[in-house]
Amino acid sequence: MKIYTKTGDQGTTALFGGTRVPKHHIRIESYGTVDELNSYLGLIRDQKINQHYKELLIHIQDRLFTVGAILATDPEKSILKNGKERLNIPKISSNDIERLEHEMDTMNDALPPMTHFVLPGGHQTVSFCHIARCVCRRAERLVSELNAISPIDPNTLMYLNRLSDYLFVLARKLSNDLQANEIKWIPEKQ
Repeated sequence: MKIYTKTGDQGTTALFGGTRVPKHHIRIESYGTVDELNSYLGLIRDQKINQHYKELLIHIQDRLFTVGAILATDPEKSILKNGKERLNIPKISSNDIERLEHEMDTMNDALPPMTHFVLPGGHQTVSFCHIARCVCRRAERLVSELNAISPIDPNTLMYLNRLSDYLFVLARKLSNDLQANEIKWIPEKQ
């Protein structure tokens, strides 16, 4: 199988189902940003972090492939002629969202209370988490915009929202685990 097809040479690409759209279409921007996020999660997973976090990141990466597949499917062609769904994989569920919430609660229990915003940084691994969090927020904004045009499963948008929260808490937990200096943002006085 060749990697290059030349079918996108004119600036279009095919959705799952065959519909061709411009490569700058909001649907393409949405799942492209989810793909970018997935790559950053791989970068975090490649760091020297607790094995539990690595395993959860693999699970999240799997879920993000599902999010990407959902976003890449033309809603008008999501049901086949035989009545079955074109995308025959488990969708994002409330269990996926609850798992992130449980993980955040567990990490938060082990952290000092947050009294100020914190400046991203302190350790390279923590910085990668903050970058992933920002990319996740961008993906969420794009998917929210797509949802306004072409409604998607609400769990997909909720998952991205919860994931960005998870990445923030993970950054704080890794700061703690790595004994990195967490710098509070205290606005300068005028």
